[in-house]
Amino acid sequence: MAITAALVKELRDTTGAGMMDAKKALTETDGDMEAAIDWLRTKGLAKAAKKSGRTAAEGLVAVKVEGGKGIAVEVNSETDFVGKNAEFQEMVGKIAGAAVAVDDLDALKAADLGGKTVEEVITAKIATIGENMSLRRMAVLEGETVVSYVHNAATEGMGKIGVLVALKGDNEAFGRQVAMHVAAVNPASLGEADLDPELVVREKAILTEQARESGKPEQVIEKMIEGRMKKFLSEVTLLGQSFVINPDLTVAQAAAEAGVEVTGFVRLEVGEGIEKETEDFAAEVAKAAQG
Repeated sequence: MAITAALVKELRDTTGAGMMDAKKALTETDGDMEAAIDWLRTKGLAKAAKKSGRTAAEGLVAVKVEGGKGIAVEVNSETDFVGKNAEFQEMVGKIAGAAVAVDDLDALKAADLGGKTVEEVITAKIATIGENMSLRRMAVLEGETVVSYVHNAATEGMGKIGVLVALKGDNEAFGRQVAMHVAAVNPASLGEADLDPELVVREKAILTEQARESGKPEQVIEKMIEGRMKKFLSEVTLLGQSFVINPDLTVAQAAAEAGVEVTGFVRLEVGEGIEKETEDFAAEVAKAAQG
């Protein structure tokens, strides 16, 4: 695979590695971005991989809680301008209301909204607003107590990041603090048992390679790996993380002090995981000139 300047720049932006290191990593891995990130981390030339953060979709995430059930839905638009449109916000609010009565995305698309299905309502709104829209995701969370939080709210109950937190016990104020923590820190899972096994295997492989490159004796290497994996698990799991409200405690310890147990969470961020097609500004101007 050809290693382009754009590919090198993307790897540099993602990892903070130098240009030559980024180019060598891509060359060594035949242009595979994920493998190149791992190669750089193995060599100690990059920090933990970060996603580039470029997103194609704008729009809103809406959250709603009724009793012990919370829902979060993501409705996308092409531009952020539409996300601020009162007509669009009203539609998203109604979709969130309908979501409480269903359990999955397909059922929500088919749900009744004033005599039309949700999908039909969105199609009609595309025609009136003049922008493509889609109902992308829905998440459900149930528990004894479910608390919602919206970060960067555009209006009540909807914004760029929507969070639900489920508790065993009744302490909504604490639940809201945990939801704010989730919005800010974006944990990978509730606890170690919920982590994606592939993520754990991949991280252990990287840490093992790093430890072996130290040249230390095998028994020392094993302890290094054990210690680093323990640190990794505490950093990516909600219950193991230092609580943003009181960093002296983990979230699990803070919950115990608050007399509750955190049993689950949901975090949806607008456009998460969708890459926007970008074009170099000079190329864009050149294309316009040719037209």
